[in-house]
Amino acid sequence: MNNYGEAIKYQRELAGISILELSKKIGTSHQNISRWERGEVTPSIDFCVKLANFYGISLDELIGRDIKTPS
Repeated sequence: MNNYGEAIKYQRELAGISILELSKKIGTSHQNISRWERGEVTPSIDFCVKLANFYGISLDELIGRDIKTPS
């Protein structure tokens, strides 16, 4: 994925929760999450860590980054 917002939305949808539910779980407004998912605003590193911890994934996975191994 090239877009952080799309990757963040993908993880939320994969978990099967609404924006409102997620906002309550990580302590931010549903408006913030909506802005992140639309790519209007980038979440702070603190919220990225909260999201990754909530989903049980790495920060790389959260933003849709594929880790390449050296050849």
